[in-house]
Amino acid sequence: MTTTGSDSTYVPPADPAASAAAAAVERTPPRTDRRVALVTGASSGIGAATARRFAAGGWHLLLSGRDRRRLEETASGTSAVLLPADLAAADGAKMLAEAALREAGRIDLLVAGAGIGWAGPFLTMPHTDIDRVLFLDLNATLHLVREVLPAMVAAGSGRVVLVGSVAGAVGVREEAVYSAAKAGLAAFAEALRQELRGTGVGVTLVVPGPVETGFFARRGRPYHRSHPRPTSAGRVAAAVWDAVSESRDDTYIPSWLTLPPRVRALTPRLYRRLLDRFG
Repeated sequence: MTTTGSDSTYVPPADPAASAAAAAVERTPPRTDRRVALVTGASSGIGAATARRFAAGGWHLLLSGRDRRRLEETASGTSAVLLPADLAAADGAKMLAEAALREAGRIDLLVAGAGIGWAGPFLTMPHTDIDRVLFLDLNATLHLVREVLPAMVAAGSGRVVLVGSVAGAVGVREEAVYSAAKAGLAAFAEALRQELRGTGVGVTLVVPGPVETGFFARRGRPYHRSHPRPTSAGRVAAAVWDAVSESRDDTYIPSWLTLPPRVRALTPRLYRRLLDRFG
C-alpha cells in the first residue's frame, strides 16, 4: 500500500494501459466533419481567392503563407485556421504538413498555390534567383506533396491541386526559369497521376494564363503583352472549385489556352514563327 501525507490516503498504482490510452487521447488531433483543404500561397492572389471559394463551399480551411496579417485578411469571416510557414526553409514543407495534420487530423485537398516569378534575360539572372525560383516553384511543392500524400493514400481519398502556368506549357521569353519550373510541375503532375491510379487520390493541374494579382509587381516587371489578357484570381478560383468538384485532371483558364501547346506539339516550326512575330 502506498500512502501520501499525514492522512495516509491510498493512492492506487498507475495503470500502464490507462496511461497509454490517456496519452493517445492527448495526441489525437481535433476532428471535423467538414472536408479539409490546405491552401498554400493563401495570403494573396490565386491562393487567397481559392481559399475564399472553398470556405464559401463549406470546407474547413488551413491557410498557409508567409504574411500572417494578409492570411488574417483572407480568413476574415471564416473559421479558417492560419498556419504561417516559409516554404523556402529547408524543412518548411515538412513542418507545414505536420502542423496541418496535427491541427485537423486529415487533409482531403492540397492546393499548392505558393510560388514566385522572375522576369528578364536569362543571361542577367543572378544564380541566387535561379535557385530561389526553382526551389519555391518546384522543389518546395514536390516536398510538400510528398509529406501530405501518405495520409491521403492511407485514407483512400484526397486530391492534390498543383497551380501551374501556361508558361510551363509553351515557354515564355525572358521567363526561362519560371517556365522551366512550371513545366517540371506539369510533368510531375502527369507522372504522379499515373502512380496514384487506384489509390483514390487524384491530381489536378491548373494552368492559368496571366492573372490580375500582385505577382507581376513582386517579380519586378509589370505584364506588358496585349494577349492573352489577364484574367481575375476569382475566375481561377472558380475553375479550381469546378475541377475539384468534377475530379478533372487538367483545367486551363481561359480554356482557349489549350490551343498554343497543341500548335507547338503538332507544328513546332510554325509555332516558333508565330512567336518570333507576335512574341
